[in-house]
This record gives sequence, C-alpha cells and structure tokens, in this order.
Amino acid sequence: MEMDVRHIAKLARLKLPEEKVEKFENEMRNIVAMVENLPPLEGAGSLLDPDNTMELRPDVVEKSFPRDAMLKNVPQAAAGCIKLPKIVD
Repeated sequence: MEMDVRHIAKLARLKLPEEKVEKFENEMRNIVAMVENLPPLEGAGSLLDPDNTMELRPDVVEKSFPRDAMLKNVPQAAAGCIKLPKIVD
C-alpha cells in the first residue's frame, strides 16, 4: 500500500523533517497492516453491551443559583460575569 506521508502531514499541519519521511511511511504501513489483520466483528450489535444499555436521562429545566446572589461573593464582576486576572499571554 502506498502511503503519502507528506500529504498526511500537510493535512494535519505538521512539519515533517525530510529525514523522518521514510520512518513514518514504514510505521503507517505497519499500522494499516495490523488493522487489516484484525478479526471481523460478529454482527452489528457486537459493540453494544446488553448489561449496560446507557439510557439517557431526560433533559429537565431546573432553577439555578440566582446570578445576583452569586456575583455578590466575587471580588470583581463586569457585565454580569465574573472577572478573573489574565493568566495566558
């Protein structure tokens, strides 16, 4: 299978040094070969766990904490929001 690692790196916006292209091509070939050798799944429902149906809870609108009462406890507030110091440049 032909792997265009340069194209994949470009799509992922990665800088790929030229000396590592062959190494990554080999690694990609090995990954694809490993995936091709995986056994097939037995039926469409085989990924579901019958003991854990993961039923979603219904969305219910509940009263939240009043904004005015919450903003009384913050050191600084602006436009109804909590104001924090900038920590990232």
